[in-house]
Amino acid sequence: MTTIGYIVGSISSTSINRRLARAFERVAPDGVTLVEIPIGDLPHYSPDHDSDLPAAARAFKQAVSDVDGVLIVTPEYSRSIPGVLKNALDWAVRPYGANVFGGKPTAVVGTSPGGTGAALAQQHLKTILSHLDAPTLGQPEGFIQSTPDLFTEDGQVTDPRTAAFLRGYLDAFVALVERYRVRVGV
Repeated sequence: MTTIGYIVGSISSTSINRRLARAFERVAPDGVTLVEIPIGDLPHYSPDHDSDLPAAARAFKQAVSDVDGVLIVTPEYSRSIPGVLKNALDWAVRPYGANVFGGKPTAVVGTSPGGTGAALAQQHLKTILSHLDAPTLGQPEGFIQSTPDLFTEDGQVTDPRTAAFLRGYLDAFVALVERYRVRVGV
């Protein structure tokens, strides 16, 4: 059994990236469970909290620790990642020495109406994850152009080629997770 946590980098109630995350839940193979790791309740990070993390930050860090890998599904805001996602990553590595992303297999994917499918945000995020020592899936890359009704509210994928791509992407990520599971003897 493999458990993949997913973080949606948008807290918008109409996020197309949330729909993409739900699509991954639908295409997951037997033996793979996806669970959301919410970030909307995290307060703004400040080093003032390092000696006593707020409950939401402790719960977030525990949720990341509890899964076998993390899939980050993010939009692109101003050619980068949303501030709410960066805030979550800052909580994940604090206080110093308590980085829950260190050694945690991670994958980055996103969708946008534009043809680049959040590519710049993903590249920026991969740079951040490298600094956090998170082994990150390099290929395939997940730049998905969202068209109207490509993903339904509950995660149905209306295009068979996109559904096949998502299954292949998830298979590649699960293979990365399994390689790291063998390395650490889990």
